[in-house]
Amino acid sequence: MSDIRYWIGLTLIPDIGPVMSRKLLAVMGSPENIFNAGIKDLLSVKGINREKAKDIKDFRLWDNIEKQIKVIDRKGIKVVGFNDPQYPEPLKEITDSPVVLYMRGDYQPDDRYGIAVVGSRKHTHYGEAVAHRISGELSSAGFTIISGMARGIDTISHKSALSSGGRTVAVFGSGPDICYPAENKGLMDNIICSGCIISEFPVGTMPNRENFPRRNRLISALSLGVLVVEATADSGSLITANYALEQNKEVFALPGNITSDSSVGPNRLIKQGAKIVLDTEDIIEELAPVLRGFIKSKKKKSVDMSEEENRICSILTGEPKHIDLLSRESGLPVQEILDMLLTLELKGIVRQSNGKRFYLS
Repeated sequence: MSDIRYWIGLTLIPDIGPVMSRKLLAVMGSPENIFNAGIKDLLSVKGINREKAKDIKDFRLWDNIEKQIKVIDRKGIKVVGFNDPQYPEPLKEITDSPVVLYMRGDYQPDDRYGIAVVGSRKHTHYGEAVAHRISGELSSAGFTIISGMARGIDTISHKSALSSGGRTVAVFGSGPDICYPAENKGLMDNIICSGCIISEFPVGTMPNRENFPRRNRLISALSLGVLVVEATADSGSLITANYALEQNKEVFALPGNITSDSSVGPNRLIKQGAKIVLDTEDIIEELAPVLRGFIKSKKKKSVDMSEEENRICSILTGEPKHIDLLSRESGLPVQEILDMLLTLELKGIVRQSNGKRFYLS
C-alpha cells in the first residue's frame, strides 16, 4: 500500500478524530508507522486507551479504500495529508484541522488572503445585489472568495468572484465527487479551473445535515474574516460566524431591514459587536494591518454605450424594474429593450432578477 492509502485509512478509524490523529502523527511520524506500531507503542500516546489501540490494529477497510482510490484517480482528486506542502497553511492554525483534505483544482499561497462570504439560501434582492457587488469588488482587489457553494448567497459570491476574473474556494459538506446542490455542477467545474474545491469527507460521502457545521469551521479557518450577508435566526451562516470568533477571525455583517427575517442574523451580530459593512472598503480597512500592501488597485474598464443604452441606464436604478415599466418609461418596444438589456448584461452594467425585472449592477 502506498502512503495515500494509509492517510485515508487514518481518517476511517473509529473514534480517532482529527485531534487524536495529529497526536498520533506527532509521535509516530507517519500514518504507515501508526498502522504498523505495536499495542504498547500506541498506548504510549496520550489519549490512546486499549480500545482505541485495538481499533487501529484491527483496521480492515483496505478494500474499501482501494475502491475510493479508483474514484480519486478517475476524477482527478488530490489527497493532501497534513504534512503535505499543498496543505493550506491557515487550516493548520485550528486545533481540529483535518489530517486529510480532498482537493480538486489548486489552492495557491495567496488564497490565504481569503474572505468568506456566506448567507441565506433564500435571499432577498437586496442580499443578492450586495453579495454580488462586494464579492466582485473584493475579488478585483485580489482577495479569494471562500464559501460553501450552497444555494443563495454562497452561489452568488462564487459566481461574482469568477465573473470578476478572480479566485474562489468552495468548501464541501459532501465528498469532493458529490456536487451539492446538483444544479451547481457547472459552477463546480468553473471553480476547479479558477480556484479550488476542498472537502474533509471521503469520496462518496453524501451531503448529510450533520456535515455542514463541520464544513463551516473550515470556511472560517481558511479566511481572514467572514462576511454574513443575510441570515435567519437559525441560519448555518451564524455557525460560521461563531467559528470565526473562536478562531480569532474578523466577523463582518451587512445591516438589513429590522422587519425582515433574512436580516435577523446579521443585525444581531452587529448588536454583539460585529463590524458593520456599508461598502467593500469597510472590510479592507479593518483588515489593513494584516494585508501589508497585498491589495491590488482597482482598474475600472470604460464601457462604450450607445445613446439608447445610456437612455435605458438612466431609467434603471439599484432596485429591479419590470420590463413593461421600462417600456412605458422609455417609450420603446419591449423586444427592443430586451435586446439592449442583454447587451448591457454582457457588459456587466445590468443584472436581471426574477420575472423579467432588471437593475443596475
